[in-house]
Parts: sequence; C-alpha cells; structure tokens
Amino acid sequence: MAAMSVIGIDFGNESCYIAVAKAGGIETIANDYSLRGTPSCVAFSPKNRILGVAAKNQMVTNMKNTVFGFKRLLGRKFSDPHVQKELKHFPFKVEQRGDGGIGIRVNYLGEDNIFSPEQITAMLFTKLKDIASTALQTQINDCVISVPSYFTNAERNALLDAAAISGLNVLRLMNETTATALTYGIYKQDLPAPEEKPRNVVFVDFGYTSLQVAACAFNKGKLRVLATATDPYCGGRDIDMALAEYFCQDFLTRYKLDPKKNQRAFLRLLQEVEKLKKQMSANSTRLPLNIECFMEERDVSGDMQRAQMEQLCGETFTRVERTLRALLHNAKMRPEDISAVEVVGGSTRIPAVKSLIEQVFGKHASTTLNQDESVARGAALQCAMLSPAVRVREFNITDVQPYAVRLAWDAARGEDGDMEVFPAFHASPFSKMLTFYRKEPFSVSAYYSDQVPYPDSFIGQWNIRDVQPTAEGESQKVKLKVRVNIHGIITVASASLVEKKQDSSQNDNVDMENVNENQNNQEAPMDTNGGAQDTQQNGPESQEVREDEMKGEPQQKQSWTQRVGQWFSGESADDKKDKSKDKAKKVLVKTVELPIDTRTHGYSQQELNSYMEQEGKMQAQDRQEKERADARNALEEYVYELRGKLSEGETLHDFVADDQRHRLVSQLDGLEQWLYDEGEDQNRQVYSDKLSELRTEGEPIKQRRLEFELRPGALDDFALAIQLTNKAVDLYRSGDAKYSHLAEADIQKVVEATKNALNWLENTRQTLAHTPRYQQPPHTTHQIRLERQNFETLVNATLNKPKPKEKTPPPPPANNTSGDGQPATNQDSSSAQSQPSQEQMDVE
Repeated sequence: MAAMSVIGIDFGNESCYIAVAKAGGIETIANDYSLRGTPSCVAFSPKNRILGVAAKNQMVTNMKNTVFGFKRLLGRKFSDPHVQKELKHFPFKVEQRGDGGIGIRVNYLGEDNIFSPEQITAMLFTKLKDIASTALQTQINDCVISVPSYFTNAERNALLDAAAISGLNVLRLMNETTATALTYGIYKQDLPAPEEKPRNVVFVDFGYTSLQVAACAFNKGKLRVLATATDPYCGGRDIDMALAEYFCQDFLTRYKLDPKKNQRAFLRLLQEVEKLKKQMSANSTRLPLNIECFMEERDVSGDMQRAQMEQLCGETFTRVERTLRALLHNAKMRPEDISAVEVVGGSTRIPAVKSLIEQVFGKHASTTLNQDESVARGAALQCAMLSPAVRVREFNITDVQPYAVRLAWDAARGEDGDMEVFPAFHASPFSKMLTFYRKEPFSVSAYYSDQVPYPDSFIGQWNIRDVQPTAEGESQKVKLKVRVNIHGIITVASASLVEKKQDSSQNDNVDMENVNENQNNQEAPMDTNGGAQDTQQNGPESQEVREDEMKGEPQQKQSWTQRVGQWFSGESADDKKDKSKDKAKKVLVKTVELPIDTRTHGYSQQELNSYMEQEGKMQAQDRQEKERADARNALEEYVYELRGKLSEGETLHDFVADDQRHRLVSQLDGLEQWLYDEGEDQNRQVYSDKLSELRTEGEPIKQRRLEFELRPGALDDFALAIQLTNKAVDLYRSGDAKYSHLAEADIQKVVEATKNALNWLENTRQTLAHTPRYQQPPHTTHQIRLERQNFETLVNATLNKPKPKEKTPPPPPANNTSGDGQPATNQDSSSAQSQPSQEQMDVE
C-alpha cells in the first residue's frame, strides 16, 4: 500500500475532493490548509502560479488573473453558445484562439500568456496530485476522476488530455452519480440476493452548476444504472445569481450604487449572497446581509428570508422538478417502485429542493451519504478495484451511455448507410462487432442521435485502410469493433480483415482458427469489456450481441459491396451454399489487423507533448519560486527570532557581550531593512548565504545558553557518581559481604580515583562560576560527561570484580557392608549398582 496508492478525484466546478483507498477503508485527504475541499481555482502572479485555496483567497484582489469555472469550458469552441453564456460570469479575459478553441489570457511572469481550459485543468490536477503525494508520502500516478454523466465525447477526451498533461494515469472516468451509487451500495449488507428483485434507489446530485439524477438497481455485489436525467445548466449558482440580481436592484434603489458596473464589487456580492443562501437553508427567519466598503467606500446592508428566496428562484425549482420527473420517464418507473432517495451535492441542503424530491418520488430525501465527499469516495473505491495493489470486495458495476449513438458509412456504390448502434441508456462499457464487405478502404462516422448539451453531434470519423479485393476480385469481410469504453467514450477500437479458405493443406505458417459450419457460423460471444482494465467491470449477463439483432439491415438482396452491418450469427447466401455442400467442412480463418486513421475530439500526441513540456517548465518555476520564498522566509524568521532573544530580559541577552550585542542588533536591523528594500526579490542563494553568515554569529550565542542550561545537570550527575562510590567504600570498611572479596589495594585505588574526581569537580565548579556567561566556558557539558564516564568505568571495573569460586571437596565413599558385617568389595559394590533390584525392574 505504501508503494502504490490509489486515489479518487471529485473534480467539481467549485471545489475538488481527493479520497484514497487504504487498508482501513476510504479516507478523504486534507490539503495543506487542513481543508478537505480544494477550490477549483488557478491564479497567476509575476513569479509563479497560485493553486487551490491560496488562489481563491486572493480572487478579489487579483481577479483578472484568477481563473475559475473552467470545467464548463472543457472540449468546447469559443463560438459555442454555451461558452458565450458562461463568459458573463468571468472577470478574467477569454478570447478565441487560432483554431477556434478557447484561450484564457492572464499575466504570468510579467508577460501575457494564453492557456487553454485543458491546461488550466492540468494545473489544478498537478496541485491535487501534490496534495495526495504529501499526505500519503508516496508518488501518485493512477487515479479515477469523476465526470458529470452528461459529458459528451469531446468533454471526456478533453478531461483525459488534461490529466495526461499533469502526469496522471486515469484508470477510468466515472460518472458522478455512479460513483455516489458505489459509495452507497458497497457497504450495504442487506441488499437482495442476485436472483431476487433488485432494490431501486434514486440518487440526486444537485451541485453548484448542474443537476444530475440517476436511478440504480442494487443486488448483493451488483450495481446497475437504469437511467439518468440531467440539467447541465441548473445549479446552486443560479440561486446565487437570482439573489445577487435582487440585491443589485435594491442597492441601486436605496444607495444609487450599481454593482454590475464594478466587477470586484459584484464578485464580493456573490460571495456574500452565497453565505446568506447557506444560512437561509437552516433558518426561516429574516437574515441580514452587510458588506463594508462595498463601492465608493460606502457600506451597504440588506435582508432576506427563506420564503422570499424561494419566490425569487421559482424558475430554478421548476427546472429541478422537471428533471426529477424526467428520470421516472427515462427509467420507466413509478414512485412506488423506488425504495429510497439519496441526496448529495451542496444545493440539496435547500429545504425547497428536499420538498420537491418528496413531492415527486413520494420518499423523504435521505442524507446518509456525505454530501460533499461521496463522489470522491466512490471514485477511490473504483480505483482500488481497477488496481492490483489493493484487494476490495467484489462488486459488479454496469453504467449507462445516456445518449443514443448512430454510425454512418460511405457505401461502395455511392449509397451511404446509417444505423443506430447504441440506443439511449445502453449498458457501458460495451462492444459491438460490425461486419462490412468491401473491396477498398472506407470510412465510418459516429454521431449522437439525441439532443445533447453540445452544439455538434459529431463524435468522430475512422478511415479503415489497406482493404483490398480478393484474388477473384470479390469483396473482403471486414469486422469493426465499436465500443463505449470504460471512460464512456465512443470509438472504433479495431478493424480486422477476415479471410476464409478451404482447408486444403495443413502446412500453413499463418495463425489460423477452425470454424465449424455446423454451428451456424457464429462467432464467439463478443468481448464486452474489451481490456484488462474493463474486465474488472463485469458487464451485464445479457451483453452477448449477435448478428441477428440487426433486423432492419438488408442482407440477402445487397451485392457484396453493399452488405453492411451483419452480426455474427447471421448467415450470408454463400455461407448457406457452403453449409449445404458439407456441414462438417473445415475452413481456415486468417485475421489481419487493419490500420485506422482517426479524426475525433482532443489533442494530437504532438500537442500533448508540447503542453506537457510547458507544464513541466511551469512546475520547475513553481519549485524554484517556492525554494526562493522559503529561503527568504527562513532568513526573515531568523532575524526576528535572534533580535527578539537578544533584547533585555530575554534568553540570549546575558550570553553576548554588550559591544557585540549592539553590533549584532544593528546588523539585524539592517538585514530587516534590506529584506523589504532591495532584498525583496533576490535569488535563493543570496538569502542562503546571508543566513549562513548570520548563523556564524548567532549559533555560538545559542550554544553558550544551551551549555549554561545543561551544565548543572551534568555536574550533579558527576557529584552523584562520586557520592555512590564513597558509599561503596564505606560498605567495604564496615565488612559488607558484597565487597568482602576485594583486596585493600583495590579499595585504595578507588579511594584515590574518587579523591581526584572530587578535586576536579570542585575546581571545575569554581572556574565556571567565575567565567562570564558571554565567554566560551572552559569546560563544556560534553567534557564533564566524558570525565564522569571515565571515572565510572574505573570504579566499576574495581568494585564489580567477580568473587573467586570455592573448590568443593569430593563426597566421602559410601559405607557399604556385606551380610556378615564386613565391608563389601568394589566388585560386589559395582555389581550391586549395575544390577537393578526386583522393585526397580518391576517399575520399569
């Protein structure tokens, strides 16, 4: 566990949470400010980047260079209507880049720099990675990151790019509601058995900028997401904006102040109404709002109560109710089918939201989950399941793809084809195999069929190369694997050319597989998990998809160049002919992987490498600035500490001569002035050199004080050792048995050593008593202790001599006599000893 730590990251629009899987369970990691939540803020200064809590703390004073809310810009273009709507919330400058993307302009290192939202996100991930590494004392690489369930391919790819730039290896992008469901289900001991009717639970995640609702079915060791409903543009921020709009009108009427014309004032107003909103969630009375020096150095005040807030935010609550009812429709459920409703997210604390939940679902909103940390905990659990470093209880997760996906292709004779490969709320991760018959390279494209919260329904285009006709000029069989992978991204995972030949010879070097035509020419069940990582996510048992599921695709009437979308279990006309000739015929199958050119969302590898290099340079600059600041702070701290202790009545005042003290204090005053003047912005080495120079004078003073405090104890220990030795000599003189074996010469040796030690000790005491404290003492604590050790060694070697061993006399011979009164001979004696008595024999 120490070598490999797995973490889950809840990447929120307002704040982030990090959780780690440990032997004792899941733990949320606190940051360097001892806070569990880290604000999603990145700020820039002339010297370094400022990340997390520190960035938010200086947001009002450095708002032009403090970036927030960038999660909602990931993977989008500047012309996106959603982006244009978001711009009104940002005090920093956002502009269009050359490729149509979003550029955030900030002043960094004294120069204007333009960063993409993916780069800004990577900077925040770098901070989260450092927080986890510091807390766990190990390197962090693998993680699971949560994403909103409504994120499309473009946004998910952008998030993966951001993680790659920061050096994180993402094992899975996990939907936030699914992570919450995992946190809920894995610890439940009373879930129904796999063969029983599942328990349906609804999860409502109402956060700062979005609303997500999911219906999940639970069995023991199994979680299946049934459906989701989302409103990406409805969140707690809308309530804040409604309250801020009210107070803007109020201040304009009463104070003739318009906060909308002052970005800093409006930002402060947003912060205050957010606090007021949280207070109204717990109190129904009228609550005040006061802001000092708001605008034009004037103070403003106002008040509001909960009923008034609910009236102002009526439109927002209507959208919440609409989304809740949409979930029932998508999941094809009735309120009585639901066992419980769990709520997470900060905005679910609002009483009106809880009331709507009870009204729609007929259940009280349950708050058994941690509303802020449950997503991070679920992500950490998922990371533990995907990592070989941790053993976790087996738990099967089946997520859904919320949008319908269709596939289009260019047909050989100019007639394009089109079909829906994944309907809405299809299980995920999942793979499907499509069979095409082509003579030449071709391309397929994927699109979203439904309305998605993204202006472009295009997902990607894949060009299949190296397709050639057979030797007879016929079409080749090409199989495509279309996947919704573990990240929820739709892709064409592979393309392979399948050649079937009659088994006329067994001496072929290519890798072949036997296909029995008796078995309806069906392929093996499809790999619905598609990879080592995905195999941990056991898909539903019904994920075997076969050719006959494509009922709407014309097959027999098409020519070879037009047969598209046949699944494995279907049989072509040629297959039937071959089957009628010889049912047991063996064919050799040769599979050749085909190269694929992909055009989809996200950065190219070259762009990623460039951004990674740039991020590495910025990290090095941050480290350099931190080292410089630490060196400056160390020097400043030493100046204040030493000068304070040299003042009269303090600890070091008596341990330095008057002239030296005046000179040293003057030097410290000069250093303090230098630190706030020309020494404000020096490199690290300058501060380190000045600190080393100052220590050469300050440390001897501290050492003299330390010696002064430790010497009495060392002298007392030496005196005690002499006292104990004299006591041992007195015991010898009194005839104590413990020392009776010692010779008089040994005792005289001890007495002489004791006398010398006592004389040395008394002389040392007198010398030290007459030595001023500011001078170097003639005898140090170390010397006193060494003298005592030498004395104790000599005394112990003498007094602890072992007693000589006394020789014990041999035992007298046994006085054995024979029956006639004469002593028994040795022979009789030995024979008597060697022969046991009858009694002994009986015992044996």
